[in-house]
Amino acid sequence: MKINIKRNINPNDPFYTSLFTNKMSNTMKIASYNVNGIRAAIKRGLFEWIREQDYDVVCFQETKALEEQVDESLLKEIQYHHYWHSAEKKGYSGVATFSKVKPTKVIAGCGQEVYDKEGRVLRTDFGDLTILNCYFPSGSAGEERHAFKMQFLNDLKPFFLDTIKERPNTIIVGDYNVVHQDIDIHNPKKNDKRSGCQPEEKAWLAEWFNGPFTDAFRHLYPEKQEFSWWSYRAGARGKNKGWRIDYLSVTDNLVPTLESCAHYREVKHSDHCAVELNLDWKI
Repeated sequence: MKINIKRNINPNDPFYTSLFTNKMSNTMKIASYNVNGIRAAIKRGLFEWIREQDYDVVCFQETKALEEQVDESLLKEIQYHHYWHSAEKKGYSGVATFSKVKPTKVIAGCGQEVYDKEGRVLRTDFGDLTILNCYFPSGSAGEERHAFKMQFLNDLKPFFLDTIKERPNTIIVGDYNVVHQDIDIHNPKKNDKRSGCQPEEKAWLAEWFNGPFTDAFRHLYPEKQEFSWWSYRAGARGKNKGWRIDYLSVTDNLVPTLESCAHYREVKHSDHCAVELNLDWKI
């Protein structure tokens, strides 16, 4: 939806100064952020922070809300186009993508009802670029949900592969709920029996990154340890005892465009943090 807001322009406003600066740059700025409830995150200053950061595209996971449950005036004020794929179950799961530029195509879902009713995949195209905003299931609730998670991984892989055959410039962002390597978790030996760290999950993700997808952060920073999620228990975030389970996967065509990737541990709207990717791409 296109939104036009009349406002007085303050030349010192970072929103406008960044707009003028970015006119001279081809850098595209994307964020992936599991907000663990978008309404609560908004109350903690989420939209103000997004506006200050001046992202081109922001992909939210675990929104836990329908679009109509979010204050309409706040959605207008942020001045982004926004698209939602919410779960049928209220207060659960869901993804939403916000963008400065209106997408050329939007597709909600993956075509498999068992997953679409949980609001887990949202595609937006910007010309030749496709962004898939995904919230992979968590298996932490028990064996049944872990089995559901593994089924999701196996069922969705053909969908992703078919997408990149059609759209070779694709970024798959979101909360994958899987640790890739030991460097991606603060205590790998202690956690190796928990969902998110089990051998079959890690093997799936290793195959993913050994195939047609590249982990943007790990490609740019092979030895750096950063996390994207922390337990609320025992001051884990303050001690930086976390997991890296939020990824921005890019197809081979996009690897040369990668510029930088960062985790905003100090910004606290959720138990996750925002993951930012900058790439040489103009939309």
